[in-house]
Amino acid sequence: MEDNSNPIKTTRKHVPKGPNQRLRQRTAILIIAILVFGFGAALTRLSFLTLVQGSTLQEAAVEQQLKDTTLPAKRGTIYDANGKVLAESASVWQVVIAPIYLKTDEQREAVAKGLSEILELDYDNVYKKTQQESYYVVVKRKIEVETRDKILELIDTLDEKYECGNVIQLLDDYKRYYPHESLAASVIGFAGSDEQGLEGVEYEYDSYLSGTPGRIVTAKNARGTNMPFQYEQNIEAEDGNNIYLTIDENIQSICEKYMQQGVVDNNVLNKGVCIAMDVNTGAILAMVTTDGYDLNKPYELPADEQSKIDEITDDTKKNKAQSEALSAMWRNKAVSDTYMPGSVFKMCTASMAIEENKVNDNSTFTCTGSITVSDKTMHCANTAGHGTQNFLQALCNSCNPAFVQIGQLVGMNKFREYYQGFGFSEKTGIDLPGEADDTFWAEGEMSDVDLAVASFGQNFSITPIQMITACAAVANGGYVLQPYVVSKITNVDGNVIKSVEKKVKRQIISNSTSAKLNEMLGYNTQTAGASSGYVAGYKVAGKTGTSEKIGSKTESSFGEDYIASFCGYAPADDPQIAMLVFFDTPSGGSYYGSQVSSPVFINIMSEVLPYLQVKTSYTDDELEFVDVAAGDYTGISVSDAKAAVDQDGFTCTVKGDGDTVISQIPTVSSKVSTGGNIVLYTDSNSQKETVTVPNLVGYSASEVNNVASACGLNVSFSGAASSDGVSSAQDVAAGTSVSPGTVVTVSFASSDSNVRD
Repeated sequence: MEDNSNPIKTTRKHVPKGPNQRLRQRTAILIIAILVFGFGAALTRLSFLTLVQGSTLQEAAVEQQLKDTTLPAKRGTIYDANGKVLAESASVWQVVIAPIYLKTDEQREAVAKGLSEILELDYDNVYKKTQQESYYVVVKRKIEVETRDKILELIDTLDEKYECGNVIQLLDDYKRYYPHESLAASVIGFAGSDEQGLEGVEYEYDSYLSGTPGRIVTAKNARGTNMPFQYEQNIEAEDGNNIYLTIDENIQSICEKYMQQGVVDNNVLNKGVCIAMDVNTGAILAMVTTDGYDLNKPYELPADEQSKIDEITDDTKKNKAQSEALSAMWRNKAVSDTYMPGSVFKMCTASMAIEENKVNDNSTFTCTGSITVSDKTMHCANTAGHGTQNFLQALCNSCNPAFVQIGQLVGMNKFREYYQGFGFSEKTGIDLPGEADDTFWAEGEMSDVDLAVASFGQNFSITPIQMITACAAVANGGYVLQPYVVSKITNVDGNVIKSVEKKVKRQIISNSTSAKLNEMLGYNTQTAGASSGYVAGYKVAGKTGTSEKIGSKTESSFGEDYIASFCGYAPADDPQIAMLVFFDTPSGGSYYGSQVSSPVFINIMSEVLPYLQVKTSYTDDELEFVDVAAGDYTGISVSDAKAAVDQDGFTCTVKGDGDTVISQIPTVSSKVSTGGNIVLYTDSNSQKETVTVPNLVGYSASEVNNVASACGLNVSFSGAASSDGVSSAQDVAAGTSVSPGTVVTVSFASSDSNVRD
């Protein structure tokens, strides 16, 4: 029997793995590793992009998908003190095209041809713009009304002939205009082609004037082409704020007129400066730097100067010369240049001495024609000397040796304290760019000789704006004020967002000292007459100055270069307005302040004070030369006209055979001296008669009257006609043929040939 209790044991034999199987395992492991590593890297990169670079990438994406076009904001208007427009941005247009709508070359050529001809642009450049795949391409900015009208006609023509009128669009733009051209150019400044302020108030207040530009945000399609206008978002521009200046356009015009004439009359080589300030507030009523420029053409130099630059062959030197000439033309000399004040500074030295009780009415000073300090001899303008003189006489004589002695009484330390107190050691802070620093001796470096020359205004330099500020302090009770040219700023709705008020920095002298100087400087002008700022009918206080320019390279006719100046204010008993007039390097008949600057000061004040309605007070002598306005004597009978002329204080001459007056000379409201002659015309033939203007220069006022009257002419007196003056200029040249009765304005200056200051 077969035993099955022990089954047969079978043993499974180990079979080695083949190479294919091992390869598959390794591949699987590798794939898993790659997947793990790849997902890890991707996750890490995604986290980095999301958390670290997310905002940057979002901005880049938006930038790729959107086009942002800036819309210009309208720049704010600049007004004078009375609300007259001095600078404004008027509406102009920019021409843009949407070349994406152009389908044929014929259309592109028609658009390019029309635009290039009207806009005076290169045809090829415009044609390239028509080939762009865009809904917005700027062709030209700031086109005027006349050009805009031509573009509108072109749009109609293109639409009719080529069915592409929708390609051209006119968008609003702005352009800066200055209606008074060169008036107050150095103060107002100008804006560039991008409406950004570059000089003057335009620069200083650019953030207020410029406004906030608007935007056109346009979507782009997948090809990067601008989407049509229905995909745009417009953000309106916010117009700039308006600025009101303290500058009075009328006073500014008067100052510029006489300053420019002064430059011509005295052959001034380096321009002139005039500043008029309200002594009680620090507001600048006028600020002139002569030889200004047209603010509408700020890069256009005078023809003679440009021709000299054009002759330069080296491009580098030529560009440098062009740049320097423009900078000089734009420069505000009243703020950015320094000068030695000369004898006008004596009003400050005198104030120091009075305030410190170093002098009084009985103080005396001896002048032998010179004075020596530490072996350095300083001369008086009167080389023979003034002898013994009291304090008032020393001031009126503008005696240098006397003021050296006065400076010594004040002392070096006190002199420096007052110099700083009057504001000369710091910038005034006027709200105009480019204000310069003074040049004075550092503490501890001033010598006795330095003190001596400083006492009469030499060997240190200040700015004109510093000098007029100090003069105002002398006049107003001793208060050093903050000068300013902007009174207020308003928004587009007229609401005041910033108002400038009077700011007193300090009181440097007492009210009593100020009153004493007003009395003394007023006496100076009354006694010295035309040589020291005398204005008929008004009490004027002032001081002349003639300072030598140390180290100057300008060649004048006098060998040395000088600055002739006059600084004064009115009325002396109730100061309202202070004015500084100076001419840099006069090269005509004289260089003294009394003969160069004082007549200009007189002419300006003679018009400005009546304009400001400052009350007059004439002496009997002055009344003889007071100008009176002519009435209207036309349209009435000859007999009635004669009666009216006589009642107004004039004489009359009747021309013609008519019964009714058809015209008159001088014309209505013309200024004529008291007792002048009114010529009445009764027919057209009589109006053809002429007379020849005689020479009226070099005579006294009475002689001028007699000569003019003998020729059938009238005169208007400008300057100190009733004092010691002689006629120095006439506004109608001798030999000119004019109608009988014509008014010739005759200016007067001092007849004292010994005046030297």
